[in-house]
Amino acid sequence: MITPYNHEPFTDFTVEKNKKAMEAALMQVESELGNNHDLLVGGERISTEEKIVSINPANKEEVVGTVSKANQEIAEKAIQTAYEAFQAWKFTSAIDRANILMRAAQIVRRRKHEFSALLIKEAGKPWKEADADTAEAIDFMEYYARQMIELERGKEIKSRPGEFNRYFYVPTGVTVTISPWNFAFAIMAGTTVAPLVTGNTVLLKPASATPVIAAKFVEVLQEAGVPEGVINFIPGSGAEVGDYLIEHPKTSLITFTGSRDVGTRMYERAAVVQKEQNHLKRVIVELGGKDTVVVDKDADLDLAAESIVVSAFGFSGQKCSAGSRVVVLEDVYDEVLEKVIKLTNELTVGEAKSNDIYMGPVVDQSAYDKIMEYIEIGKEEGRLVAGGEGDDSKGFFIQPTAFADVDIDARIMQEEIFGPVVAFAKARDFDHALELANNSEYGLTGAVITNNRAHINQATMEFHVGNLYFNRNCTGAIVGYHPFGGFKMSGTDSKAGGPDYLTLHMLARTVSEMY
Repeated sequence: MITPYNHEPFTDFTVEKNKKAMEAALMQVESELGNNHDLLVGGERISTEEKIVSINPANKEEVVGTVSKANQEIAEKAIQTAYEAFQAWKFTSAIDRANILMRAAQIVRRRKHEFSALLIKEAGKPWKEADADTAEAIDFMEYYARQMIELERGKEIKSRPGEFNRYFYVPTGVTVTISPWNFAFAIMAGTTVAPLVTGNTVLLKPASATPVIAAKFVEVLQEAGVPEGVINFIPGSGAEVGDYLIEHPKTSLITFTGSRDVGTRMYERAAVVQKEQNHLKRVIVELGGKDTVVVDKDADLDLAAESIVVSAFGFSGQKCSAGSRVVVLEDVYDEVLEKVIKLTNELTVGEAKSNDIYMGPVVDQSAYDKIMEYIEIGKEEGRLVAGGEGDDSKGFFIQPTAFADVDIDARIMQEEIFGPVVAFAKARDFDHALELANNSEYGLTGAVITNNRAHINQATMEFHVGNLYFNRNCTGAIVGYHPFGGFKMSGTDSKAGGPDYLTLHMLARTVSEMY
């Protein structure tokens, strides 16, 4: 019997036992650095000459591992294999598929610090962020397992006399999962196991910056009992492999997390009906955000400052939910800004060899260069009040950076920077604050810090985001507690970790039988 779902607890690293366990896990991962990881197609391990080299962004001389790189020929073989495997997997009972996820979750739980240590090395995550990433991966597996068992019963519909009607869900087909590097374990795992548990077969193409953690997870799925061909591991170039899979006539479902530009282009390509394609493809995308923390004049200003700093600088601002802009009512603007500057200047930046590092590196040279370019733009558009410096001599480190007195239409207020940069704007009143907060093509997350009940009610209806938080930071959604997904150019509002997410991976069927 599967027990009720409970959120996987975070690790308290102030406890000496937990600290020692993480240190041991880091030593274990360091002993395995540089290993090569093969592709997986069906039950076949494939090694290619061309490799993806994964490096530690905190120490770019350190190779985390190499991963074989798929080409179109391998991609074609993988999709044919997945299509054949689907013919049997779709008839596997929901309880059997759910049990595989529960076993996989338990394997990861036993190796939790090992996976977190790998995230520290490959994604540059501080201990707390890595631990939360691993916990969320476990949460996705266990939550979706339970959801699938409920969904197998279908939904109740009415039947007339002499008639029996049923409404239930069936799998869609071959799924292409293209996962991001920022939540290299959690989102990668969630967008892989959701199609699996719903009876689809999967081709996993992880982000090229973090392929090793994905390779390790595929091994877990195999150990847990996923049949050959049901999970296929094919990291490779987006232009060569990604586009090929998206356009393939046998692809039924595409799930993608990444940038707006890549996602919208992919969405467009998926809409084209190819020769020999007899269905319309489904697309689930989460495309990022430009998220706002609103601070009312009737607010706990210490809480506001803390919420802003956590939202802006957790994992170096490399979250689609990051609070990269702040709108403060003019009555308390200077006081809030002063508190944020003080907290920001106290943050520690460096390689996360211990738990006392708050902010690690950004992911790679390209990200570093882009963020530093935006900081220069910010110096023209606002008043630099904290940070503004970077150092890529050893790793890709950027100081947490804040700009004050920025116009809402400025580039650093409108464009997703995806780094540790936050911009402040002043509002006349609460109506004006919501107007500024909604002035974005994105609509993912937002936060409002206020003790005014009328303003809470107003923001609930008028702040146009998928995930809205009051009196806390705008990051850190928990599976089953805060179903996650946004509006407008933030994606298809596919609420990951929510009660209706799995149905997006399935087809609803009505069956009516007359007596």
